[in-house]
Amino acid sequence: MSDSEQNTSRKITTSQRKRSRKLVLQALYQWQLGQANISQIEAEFRTDNDFRKIDEAYFEQVFRSIPKCVNELDQQFEVLLDRAIADVDPIELAILRVGTFELMNRIDIPLRVVINEAIELAKEFGGTDGHKYVNGILDKLGNKLRSAEASAKRS
Repeated sequence: MSDSEQNTSRKITTSQRKRSRKLVLQALYQWQLGQANISQIEAEFRTDNDFRKIDEAYFEQVFRSIPKCVNELDQQFEVLLDRAIADVDPIELAILRVGTFELMNRIDIPLRVVINEAIELAKEFGGTDGHKYVNGILDKLGNKLRSAEASAKRS
C-alpha cells in the first residue's frame, strides 16, 4: 500500500489538516516566488517533511490545483482588494489563494474553518495586520460563494 493510500485509509485529525495547510502555504509561497516548478517543490517538501504527520491527500490536491486555476481564484477575490494583486504581500496572497480554493472546492471544510485557519496562518506568517486584511476579504468572499452556509450560521 502506498503512503497516499495509507493516508486516505486512516482518519485525518485537525492537527494533521493544520500542518498540511501550513505546508501548502509554504510550498505555494515558494512557487509564487518562481524558485522552482510544482514537481520540484513537491519533491523537496516530501524530502524535508514527514508526510505521515499530515493530510497528504489534502496537500496534493490543494498544492497541485492552485497553480492550475490561479487566475480563476484571483478573479474571485480581486474585486474585494483595496490594491492591485501585484501589491498584495506574497504571503497574504498565498493565504487568500488557499482560502479561496477551499471556499470554492472543499465544501467539506466549513466556511468558518476556512476563514479561521486563514486568519491563523496570517497571524503566524503575515504582516502585523495581515490577519485582519485576510479576514475581511475571505469573509466577504465566503458570504458570496457560500451564501446559504453563511446565512445559516447567522440564524
